[in-house]
Amino acid sequence: MSDQRILFMGTPEFACGTLNALVEAGLDVAGVVTAPDKPAGRGRQLRESAVKIRARELGLPILQPERLKDPAFLEALDGIGASLYVVVAFRMLPEMLWNRPKHGTVNLHASLLPDYRGAAPINWAVINGEERTGVTTFKLRHEIDTGDILLQEELPIGEEETAGELHDRMMRIGATLMVRTVRGLFSNTLVPMPQQEGVTHAAPKLTPENCRIDWTADAHAIHNLVRGLSPFPGAWTTWNSDDAAPLHFKILRARPAAANGAEQPGFVRIADGRILISTNTGWMEAMDVQPEGKRRMDAASFARGLRNTNGVHVV
Repeated sequence: MSDQRILFMGTPEFACGTLNALVEAGLDVAGVVTAPDKPAGRGRQLRESAVKIRARELGLPILQPERLKDPAFLEALDGIGASLYVVVAFRMLPEMLWNRPKHGTVNLHASLLPDYRGAAPINWAVINGEERTGVTTFKLRHEIDTGDILLQEELPIGEEETAGELHDRMMRIGATLMVRTVRGLFSNTLVPMPQQEGVTHAAPKLTPENCRIDWTADAHAIHNLVRGLSPFPGAWTTWNSDDAAPLHFKILRARPAAANGAEQPGFVRIADGRILISTNTGWMEAMDVQPEGKRRMDAASFARGLRNTNGVHVV
């Protein structure tokens, strides 16, 4: 059996970029581990992960363990006989798993570690208005995202770039970086470097609470929040008017706007198909929105559907 067999672990679309790159590079991907199928949508039908779908297209063996310490799963891993595990956007692994293969386990993280450790590094880099970010490959160890660094590549963040657009660029760049990493590990040409601790930012899981727009913030910060959460999960707010029930809706594209007069944060001005919302430091124009239960639409379409615009404000 080859000493350069790879077991790939991943779940979402971001991980598919690396899986594709490893296969296209001619590396020996011997199997794939991904999340079990889960109910989703209104019909609660079982949905396969993006990685499972791609692995099946590539004709690769697929494992979907409920428990990572399941003896049957561990036996299946031993049967595959991989000497290196590659992990991209999977779940936290127990030591008995990441310490199993000869060459260890390497992870791809969407930040320049040690900065932005956590579940949502792409989103938080944009939310915080960073001008640069990057991708890192590193060896797994006990504490999450703290292992020795193997390779890194830096890239700029555009002023109007959304988290979704950055995600797609980082997926491609990270995939190439992982191929270089795997080849370097197999050829013993990489020297792992301990992470240098310093001032870092957290990248916690996104929740309804930290995705809600605070209209008392400044317009620039709100703009960054909107693009940092676009297209998913979306920055949200609640639309209120004098004669209608409150409506939750997401703002998926926005920009600071010049407008006369000052109003209390959250005041809404609708004119000529434009939706302007007052912030603590000026006005924000909502350009693409998604009302609860409906599809994404431009602001003009949303405004046309309003029956009443009296006393409109958002909170």
